[in-house]
Amino acid sequence: MTDARHNSGEESRWRLLFRSLQHRNFRLFFIGQSISLIGTWMQQTAVAWLVWRLSHSAFLLGLVGFASRIPTFVMAPFAGVLVDRFDRHRLVVWTQVLSMFQALALAALMYAGHIAIWQIILLSLMLGFINALDVPARQSFVLQMLDRREDLTNAIALNSSMVNGARLLGPMVAGFLIAAAGEAHCFLLNGLSYIPVIASLLMMNVRPNERLAPGTAILQNLRDGFVYAFGFMPIRTLLFLLALVSLTGASYAQLLPIFAQEILHGGPRTQGFLVSAAGFGALVGAVYLAMRRNVRGLGQIIAWAPAIFGAGLIALGLSPWLWLTLLVMPFVGLGMLVQMASTNTLLQTIVDDDKRGRVMSFYSMAFMGMVPLGSLLAGSLAHVIGAPMTVILGGACCIVGAAVFATKLPTLRRFIHPIYIKKGIIPEVATGLQSATSLPQQ
Repeated sequence: MTDARHNSGEESRWRLLFRSLQHRNFRLFFIGQSISLIGTWMQQTAVAWLVWRLSHSAFLLGLVGFASRIPTFVMAPFAGVLVDRFDRHRLVVWTQVLSMFQALALAALMYAGHIAIWQIILLSLMLGFINALDVPARQSFVLQMLDRREDLTNAIALNSSMVNGARLLGPMVAGFLIAAAGEAHCFLLNGLSYIPVIASLLMMNVRPNERLAPGTAILQNLRDGFVYAFGFMPIRTLLFLLALVSLTGASYAQLLPIFAQEILHGGPRTQGFLVSAAGFGALVGAVYLAMRRNVRGLGQIIAWAPAIFGAGLIALGLSPWLWLTLLVMPFVGLGMLVQMASTNTLLQTIVDDDKRGRVMSFYSMAFMGMVPLGSLLAGSLAHVIGAPMTVILGGACCIVGAAVFATKLPTLRRFIHPIYIKKGIIPEVATGLQSATSLPQQ
């Protein structure tokens, strides 16, 4: 009898973990993206190593990271308006097609033997413009792939699991491939990896998204979205914390080639191991989030995740040994992923559907758009004070941000509680009255 209950509990947990895969559209997306994202991480690892190999310049490493993400910072608000005005399904298809051409262009230049730093920067800038539209479109599109809104939390967490499963495998494959045959093969394989995700998107049958009225002005739509997002305390606070962590901490990835070669005395395989170790921690964090039943309690999780991320960065900066660094990197990946995915989930839960694209564009601006500024800052600082001290300072900023956010949690709960009741996440008591002392954690 006890064994039967135990087996039933295990089966229930696995069903809870993979419940969003019951939706055909999301299942297609999951399969296609799982393949494509391995190629994406291979290319990201190969680009960083190629720039370091050609220049041995921390500043140029930061500059390439800046070029690949600054368009998100500049264009994301306008991209959010487009996402709310047009068919998100078609937008995602086109961004994947354009990303495929960008990867194949890198491969062609490498095979021709004409690659130069300025070409890498230019193509990184091109990818940045594509991602400025792709990220808010893809994040907003997740809800359309689901038949049940209550599975949104699980879908976002599984999507994060998919990203970080690829992050675990892609850099390791890239490290061995670069050492054996060079960076060009990584770019080619990434380009070809877009074929499955494009095919999966074309096979979907999705309901159309709610769109803005066609006669409204784009600037007015942009203003309305800005007032809505930054005029509401929970959205504003979540975005500010994410922006701070992205600015000061997330740019550590651009400096990993320096750690791999100059501090840990390795090569591209060492860099691949470091990225994969962070990916393992992120994957653990994503699985943890996927097994949660609902969004209640995410506020506290968002408060401690940047602190774990920051502590991991400080340990990374202090470690002179490969074995210790590999033990530290999972905590770096876990803290960053849990904050990012939890913020995404909480925002998508409380936002109005007709403003989803614009709010998610501000999310992508805070998450990806601040990274280029951080990359440029980190590259410049690393040139002056060294890569280890740069990531230590970034880690300290993340811990301070987490502490400040924790002090705002009671106010955050008071704002979000009525929304949870309206959406049925928290059922109202029979009398319709609420006790101020029994507010649930957000």
